[in-house]
Amino acid sequence: MNTVKAVFRNPPLLTLILVILVWIVASLTLRGFGAYGHLRYLLELSAVIGIAAAGQTLVILMGGIDLSVGAVITVTAILLPLISPDSDPSGLAGIVLTLGIASGIGLLNGVGAAYLKVPPIIMTLAMATFLQGMLVIIAGGSAVSVTNASVVWLGQARPFGVPAGVLLWLFVSIAMLVIIHRMPAGARFLALGANPLAARLSGISVRRDTLFLFTLSGFFAGLAGILILGMNRQGYVGIGDPYLLTSIAAVVLGGTSILGGRGTYAGTIPGAILLVTTTALITVVNASPGWRSIMFGSLILALLLISGREARR
Repeated sequence: MNTVKAVFRNPPLLTLILVILVWIVASLTLRGFGAYGHLRYLLELSAVIGIAAAGQTLVILMGGIDLSVGAVITVTAILLPLISPDSDPSGLAGIVLTLGIASGIGLLNGVGAAYLKVPPIIMTLAMATFLQGMLVIIAGGSAVSVTNASVVWLGQARPFGVPAGVLLWLFVSIAMLVIIHRMPAGARFLALGANPLAARLSGISVRRDTLFLFTLSGFFAGLAGILILGMNRQGYVGIGDPYLLTSIAAVVLGGTSILGGRGTYAGTIPGAILLVTTTALITVVNASPGWRSIMFGSLILALLLISGREARR
């Protein structure tokens, strides 16, 4: 009984167990679901959400939210093929430039939240709207194909049978867990989310950490955009839109409080996998995309209500 209670008090572990149970049941009942190639494909899709949700996790831990994640992913997927210099056959220069732009967008979000005192939800929403309009002007509604060698390798290569995107997600996950649980910065982020006033009075630089967190959010969103560009081999307006809602859902599904101050990226990892798995099951039973949106929206609302109740307690 104590073990069961401990599991329910550990949201990351509970989400992981739920993923394992869903995979086992689906493998036994649905033909081909448990095949290695299919499970590998689910992990590959989960990697995009997981990387996008890395920055989202940090921002939410601080008590904010980043609604520009989807737009930054789209910006990355469209700009990278356009700004990659032909003189660089490796394509690494284009990746560095694009990640710099994505990080710069995140930095601007941080400036608005830290110095202009604009609520993060408003600042990032305004940034997303601005970026969407800019992309329509730049791309004109047409898709942009990628020839960048490094991007194509990242999206298509399978070293030792494992997708390169999954390996990238593994490195991101390790870095995130180290930042949150093994570095002083992680303790500061949690303190800001738990009690901003107490954190400020204890000497924590709220502005500095806000800038840093939003910059990281932009960086990870840009990284996710590069990965999805390599997987699709083209970028187009709206390619990043589905990842805004799923990045938030993966974070809260993994046990991170939407109000900040409590949580870990260790829960976001199985949360991303569970979302992709659920979407795959909905597709198998021929459910409409509308039901998928209803599910994600209901999930976020339910977890928000639970987080609010815990905060009042």
